[in-house]
Amino acid sequence: MRKSLLLTSAALIAVAAGPAFGQVSGRGAEVSEVVVTAAPYVVSLDSVTTSVDVLNRDDLDAAPAGGLGEALGDLPGVRSSFFGPGSSRPVIRGLAGPRVLVLTNGVGMVDASALSPDHQVAVDPQEARRIEVLRGPAALAYGGSAIGGVVNVIDDRISETTVDGVEGRVLGAISSADTGEMASGALKAGVGPWVFSLDAMRRQTEDYDVPVPAESRRQLAADGEPFLGRQASTVENTAVTLDSYGAGLSYVGQRGFLGLSVKQTESRYGVPGHAHEHGHDDHDDDDDHDHDHDHDEDHGDDEGVRINLKQTRYDLRGGLDLALGPFERLRFSGGYADYEHVEIEDGAPATRFASEGWEGRLELVQAERNGWQGAVGLQALTRDLVAEGEEAYVPPVEINEAGIFTLQRLDRGAWGVEGGLRVDRRTLETAAAKAEFDNVSASLGAFMRPAEGWYAGVSLSRTARAPTEAELFADGPHIATRTFELGDASLKSEISYGLDATLHYDGGPWDIDLHAFAVRYEGFIDLRPTGDEDHESDLPIFAYRQTDAEFWGGEAEVAYRLWQDGDRSFTLEGAADYVRGDTDLGAPARIPPWSATGRAIFATSWWTGKLELRQVGEQTRVAEGELPTDGYRMLNASLVVRPTDGFKVFVEGRNLNDAEAREHVSFLKDLAPLPGRSFRMGVGYTF
Repeated sequence: MRKSLLLTSAALIAVAAGPAFGQVSGRGAEVSEVVVTAAPYVVSLDSVTTSVDVLNRDDLDAAPAGGLGEALGDLPGVRSSFFGPGSSRPVIRGLAGPRVLVLTNGVGMVDASALSPDHQVAVDPQEARRIEVLRGPAALAYGGSAIGGVVNVIDDRISETTVDGVEGRVLGAISSADTGEMASGALKAGVGPWVFSLDAMRRQTEDYDVPVPAESRRQLAADGEPFLGRQASTVENTAVTLDSYGAGLSYVGQRGFLGLSVKQTESRYGVPGHAHEHGHDDHDDDDDHDHDHDHDEDHGDDEGVRINLKQTRYDLRGGLDLALGPFERLRFSGGYADYEHVEIEDGAPATRFASEGWEGRLELVQAERNGWQGAVGLQALTRDLVAEGEEAYVPPVEINEAGIFTLQRLDRGAWGVEGGLRVDRRTLETAAAKAEFDNVSASLGAFMRPAEGWYAGVSLSRTARAPTEAELFADGPHIATRTFELGDASLKSEISYGLDATLHYDGGPWDIDLHAFAVRYEGFIDLRPTGDEDHESDLPIFAYRQTDAEFWGGEAEVAYRLWQDGDRSFTLEGAADYVRGDTDLGAPARIPPWSATGRAIFATSWWTGKLELRQVGEQTRVAEGELPTDGYRMLNASLVVRPTDGFKVFVEGRNLNDAEAREHVSFLKDLAPLPGRSFRMGVGYTF
């Protein structure tokens, strides 16, 4: 029935399309301000009541080379889960994994990245036209997996506007700390109402260098080993090779568009994490060294654990202008993906994860009337997850979800209100058990513009998240987290009650964004040690439990244009964030410490220079069995030169002071620090 709904919707859009939609669909200068992920209707970046960041192509070109978490990890309120360069997911306000939803063009990834921190997200930042990051609950439009935030990677394979001739971009870069090479490109060609697109990217790196031993002082002390001093080293088994290529075809008409795209992702990456495999066999029974994630081929006959990932994905999207009662536009998006990754140990396949399924969304957008906007929508997904082999700690499971939602907003200029409601059902079924969850989520917000340039907003939300397959059914060794995990099939939905406050000012030389949040959880699902040990694997047993929890904190971004003379300017920027988490069982694990960043930017019409100092605090408030993490200070600089229109050359230096930097939210923080001093150079051209 659901597949029939998707196909019928697509057919209706195709039949109704006429020859000139691209000329009326664009919104001129507003395009860069609209937050696509915020709602089906138009909401500008300076009128959103929650914390949002938008990264465009220039931002992504300058972002750290690596996975999605690394590209976003310097944003206020965001960190990278950093399981080596091969795998990193965003951590938002201290929440990670299944509480942060990663989307591509508004629909789910259908991969296995939320299941474990060593699983790579099947999308690379270099594929994106822009990336939108929403902090705080966005579950009304996207379901319970967005209880902590949303990251939406928006590509350009399916064009919504016509293209006159040919346009595209190319980028190439090299980096020093990991001997990295990266190249990406995209091409769009239009013939009348038809638009054809091609894109491809390749990223290849070797094991990366760090200014200290890979294993931290605290980890060495816990293992009873001496610290031999600050010595540069290499974090072994961290090489990455990633290839992605895709194509799309769109028909853009007078009343709508319809497009289909296909993408292939292939990745081979190492899983780091152990320092004692060679020459320290007497410590093989320690908790942090139970699994033989040996290093790369250069260290004897044993090979390290590597993951071979492959995903084929098809997407269908469309939009149709219509007159149907209060509605003026129909939007549709759907994606089908076939994902597999195989974990290779000592040269042989050991564990296989496969995920196959589809997700679709159908939205009816209301015509704006006297500042009133709104939409109703349907979302449905089905996914089959299979884990086979030595480390298959979750059983095969079929996941189905269906939800209906509405979002409404009234903007009277000086003031406004907004709200939403969502009802959904999620079913998870294995050969031995079945769990069903009916959830209701709602939000209510208000905002005002008390004076020119000022915007203040507050929102209240109740959000429900169904437990995941691991939280319900896990029963086995999870080597990435070095635990034996036990799920609990009796878990209930996790409920959060949140308050978000926003203050924005944009006037004269100032641009200020301030955000504060407080969230109360009922039935917060946490993985906690039981005090027992699994005798077969010698791993400590951790069980999923429900408790009450509270998270609170905030983010701040400030920019002050100190001087401007024509097209030349000098701007000072600052950003900071803080989050604190508490549960009835004690501090949650891997809560990020505070951070503060200062930046000086000198810009002209043909070159831009940046100097940045980032300070990350220490984290001593830790969960049971978790080691504290020292703070660090990192100096970064970049120079971008644009000698002709569309052409740029850039050079970037990161961690110029060669600091020991360990990301507290990473499971590997004491075994794999962030890269040391590194230089990156590249050339880009847009036409």
